[in-house]
Amino acid sequence: MKNKQKNELAVCGFATVKKLEKNHPEKITRLYFTEEVAPKFGGLCKKLAKNHGIYNQKPAVELEKLCGSVHHQGVVAMIEAPKIEQLDSDITDSWVENHENAVLLDRIGNANNFGAIIRSAAFFGIKNIVIPMDEAQTSITTSSYRVAEGGMEYVNIYYVNSTARLLEALKGKMIRVGTDLQATKKASDLGKMVGGEKPVLIVLGNEEHGISDIVKKNCDELVIIPWDGMAENYDSAVDSLNVAQASSILFYEMMKK
Repeated sequence: MKNKQKNELAVCGFATVKKLEKNHPEKITRLYFTEEVAPKFGGLCKKLAKNHGIYNQKPAVELEKLCGSVHHQGVVAMIEAPKIEQLDSDITDSWVENHENAVLLDRIGNANNFGAIIRSAAFFGIKNIVIPMDEAQTSITTSSYRVAEGGMEYVNIYYVNSTARLLEALKGKMIRVGTDLQATKKASDLGKMVGGEKPVLIVLGNEEHGISDIVKKNCDELVIIPWDGMAENYDSAVDSLNVAQASSILFYEMMKK
């Protein structure tokens, strides 16, 4: 939840605020907590007091109003609303030079999915995330920050005006891998695609429609997560995984090498 007047973002969730305290306590301008968790944030309160920050104990219902969520777990930290940097060729060239993998999100609309993808990316050491400037794409919100469980502190998020142009610009520089239900190659084949001189760009698509046709055309490879190993008579009620779940499998397969 954003406070537009003060240009702040509410960060909530015990583990999330603890990671924020550990990595970037200077970002926190105000801290609110319930009586139950107060002893866990004594050190942070001292830091805030030293830097003239604000901290206060409040009932759970007040925290819910501050962050707009019942899932605050007894603590809400206010930070300056994050500014997402525009991606440019200098940044992508550094990825290629340093062999850094990246993730491109093609209109992921659900904030919880966005946060879960960030968490998985951080877990697997993938620190570069790109999102389009599109109304269908969610961005950094209180919900995505909380679901990321501290992952926001370990990744760099950039925006682009056109995903297709980015993919065109990265042709021959990175291996561009998209997901598609009609793909013939499997996620497990990722291990054969990576490990060379070029880093990998994983493209994840919209929850309902997947990656767009123009994005598919600009991918070097398309993969699917198949049912290999399942019983022949196994009949699934759905034909695909949630995009956040799928991302974890793809990141795992990519990082095995």
